[in-house]
Amino acid sequence: MTKEKLKTDEISIQEIMKMLPHRAPFLLVDKIKNVVPGVSGIGIKNVSFNEPFFQGHFPENPIMPGVLQVEAMAQTAGVIVMTSFPEEERPGCQVYFMTVDGVKFRKPVLPGDVLELKVTKEQNVRNVFKFRGEAFVDGKLVSQAEFSAMILKKK
Repeated sequence: MTKEKLKTDEISIQEIMKMLPHRAPFLLVDKIKNVVPGVSGIGIKNVSFNEPFFQGHFPENPIMPGVLQVEAMAQTAGVIVMTSFPEEERPGCQVYFMTVDGVKFRKPVLPGDVLELKVTKEQNVRNVFKFRGEAFVDGKLVSQAEFSAMILKKK
């Protein structure tokens, strides 16, 4: 069985923090499930009223900023890419966001929502990866984007 065909049931927040440099309050993925290494997965973000961005966006009508939804998709993609590397090589790699296209925000994301971030690799040329992401709340599409990232070895 090839590496791309292997499936991982769930990646915990502890494992995510080993693969991404992000930390609170900017780590926007709580776990990732249904991972096909290097290919696809579903990030889970439990949206809490205690999120720092709700203080200013907007105090009387809290809505998760769309750019943070796209960032959560990108963080999910970063973990998906990192799972394609052997575990011992991951600390030497860094994922860098490059482009965002075709972004659409369809419904507001509110405190108490569970954001499901379905991310799939569309293309890969050397160290550049292109993804498609869709975010859902209760099975309804709330946002979508196409984006690319580059993997570089840390110096």
